[in-house]
Amino acid sequence: MFSGIIEEAAQVVALVKEQENLHITMSCSFTNELKIDQSVAHNGVCLTVVSKTADTYTVTAIKETLDRTNLGLLVPGSKVNLERSMLMNGRLDGHIVQGHVDQTAVCTEVKEADGSWYFTFEYPFDKIMAKRGYLTVDKGSVTVNGVSLTVCNPTNSSFQVAIIPYTFEFTNFHQIKVGTVINLEFDIIGKYVSRMMSFE
Repeated sequence: MFSGIIEEAAQVVALVKEQENLHITMSCSFTNELKIDQSVAHNGVCLTVVSKTADTYTVTAIKETLDRTNLGLLVPGSKVNLERSMLMNGRLDGHIVQGHVDQTAVCTEVKEADGSWYFTFEYPFDKIMAKRGYLTVDKGSVTVNGVSLTVCNPTNSSFQVAIIPYTFEFTNFHQIKVGTVINLEFDIIGKYVSRMMSFE
């Protein structure tokens, strides 16, 4: 379980393909604090630490993960948003994030607004999935590349988020441009509510 508050935008050191799996080796400031079997969100994708050295650690993404997320687009040097799992004795600063990416979306506009930025993302609309809670609502929560954000100006297949300078600088939002593919996780509470309403 995560909160969507990014600890660091860290760098991909190496990528190794093994059959349909992708081993991703990362370098970050808290590598020495990580343990084997620990969960870390990478662009919002919950992955398990499988090995580590003094300076790096490695996680493995399987085919299902690569098909549903942007992790297969990574190259050495890519910046990845990292968040360790949430501590249950602290404040929930973002929202409840599972680390289970639902699908990808594409950035269609980046607009500067006197010190902040508006990013617009578009995703394929599926009426059946929308009835199950796979949609965005105005002022609701959404996770983009693991970042907990508030939705504005949603349509059936798109939404905007406003990004403050801190988030722009300390996550990989500063690398997102028109055409960039991002990971999208819809709000789990919305999914549960939609599911319960389907039984009425």
